[in-house]
Amino acid sequence: MDQLLSKIARLNEIGIALSAASDVDVLCDQILSGAMELTNADGGSLYRMSDDKKYLEFIIVLTHSLGIHMGGNSGHAIAFPAIPLMLDGKPNKNNIVSSAVHGDCTINIPDAYHAEGFDFSGTRKFDQQTGYRTQSILTIPLKDHRDDIIGVLQLINAKQEGCDITCEFSSTDQQISESLASQAAVAITNNKLIDEQRRLFDAFIELIAGAIDEKSPYTGGHCKRVPVLTMMIAEACHDSELGDLKAFRMTDKDRYELKIAGLLHDCGKITTPEHIVDKATKLETIHDRIDTVETRFEVLKRDVTIEYLQQKLSRLSDPETENFADLDDVHQQKLAQLDDDRDFIRRTNVGGEFMDESLQDRVRDIGNYCWSGAEEVETKFLDDDEVKNLTVAKGTLTDDEREKINRHMAVTIDMLAQLPFPDHLANVPEYAGGHHERMDGRGYPKGLTREEMSIPARIMGVADIFEALTASDRPYKDGKPLTECLHILGNMKKDKHIDPEIFDVFIREKIYLQYAEKFLGKNQIDHVDEANIPGYQP
Repeated sequence: MDQLLSKIARLNEIGIALSAASDVDVLCDQILSGAMELTNADGGSLYRMSDDKKYLEFIIVLTHSLGIHMGGNSGHAIAFPAIPLMLDGKPNKNNIVSSAVHGDCTINIPDAYHAEGFDFSGTRKFDQQTGYRTQSILTIPLKDHRDDIIGVLQLINAKQEGCDITCEFSSTDQQISESLASQAAVAITNNKLIDEQRRLFDAFIELIAGAIDEKSPYTGGHCKRVPVLTMMIAEACHDSELGDLKAFRMTDKDRYELKIAGLLHDCGKITTPEHIVDKATKLETIHDRIDTVETRFEVLKRDVTIEYLQQKLSRLSDPETENFADLDDVHQQKLAQLDDDRDFIRRTNVGGEFMDESLQDRVRDIGNYCWSGAEEVETKFLDDDEVKNLTVAKGTLTDDEREKINRHMAVTIDMLAQLPFPDHLANVPEYAGGHHERMDGRGYPKGLTREEMSIPARIMGVADIFEALTASDRPYKDGKPLTECLHILGNMKKDKHIDPEIFDVFIREKIYLQYAEKFLGKNQIDHVDEANIPGYQP
């Protein structure tokens, strides 16, 4: 009775361990080794049902006396072929494990060499090659919560307590093993369900990130590149022994959480209108209005020419008129001025890093030209909205449009806050929602300071900026060379825009170069003199 109680207590301990195991290889090892321990078996195997339910595949094989440990977390592959459940269109009942599946029952054989109804030729051949003697065999189907068989547990050669004498598996051994098999099936099923849910979740997150990138041909790949760069920087910070980063260490759970945050960091852009995200020029909406403006220039040139010809006709009626040189000069000057204005507006429409106030004034002056539009009604050459767009000082977006772009961060936070993230992903909203904050509190959407932000959120901020600087698929600029990007990033450090310690690690560990070699064009990878990078502390 004491021995039985001890086995029941051990069965409970093993059951608890199985429920806590998250690695499938560790789980399978615990199942088989636990069953062998409870029954004092010398060997055993664990099988799983193939996805097509046509085979039983080996998961782990273990024999103490022969020193065999294959599969599971042993690091040794199993060379044995899978066992077919059907042969020539009929149930395979010659093999004991497949027979247990077809019969949906436990099979307890005292001695394989004297059992009838099964083909043990393979077993005998194995014994001949190894000098082993297979005797008692206990084979138990593993059934999940739906009563479907998901695998088989097989134990070999029960040993008498305290000696090496092989005996048959007792009814107690069978009952305890069946109980363990039931717990094992639940643990395997739960592990599989968790793995499937995680793979579904990962696929869904990547689907969202891919949809955001696909929404705009100009930001394609941004949601995929930022997580990669984020993890590269995070690993370098994890290894750092300097400053605040000395205490920053990541577990596998932390890495997964940060990766998911990286994939979701721009999910709010799914609500941003495409014509703003894709705005390649200042006058672009659904189409680029520069074509309409250029047509107006042609109308002005036509009117200048008509006026010139009318003046010539008027002079022809005067017999004292000998030439039209003065009219020709004025006509050519007006045409040249209109061509110059048109070319200026074309260049202005492209956008850039900075537009001087004097150039903005020139746009306004051109906007005050008059021209005859529909029904010969005179109107300003550029309407207020066109002037507003053409005088954008930086980039192509107006303040209103930039506000709509910036709102994607608030939308991101709102969207993620509504998701019931499990504990191991609880920090995703904070990590994903902070990459536009600044260390001095002048960022958005919350105006957080460095002290109010986690290190992963600060890491993502550096990653997002560097990816944007180096990206060659933006509508308003080409990808910048490394040196220029690092100088801009260094000045951002000096301006307290990005985290200083993370920036220094980014340079010191040459993360910028590792990223560049993977994602940038060769024309962007120039020689970087780290000593000349603003704000860098080696």
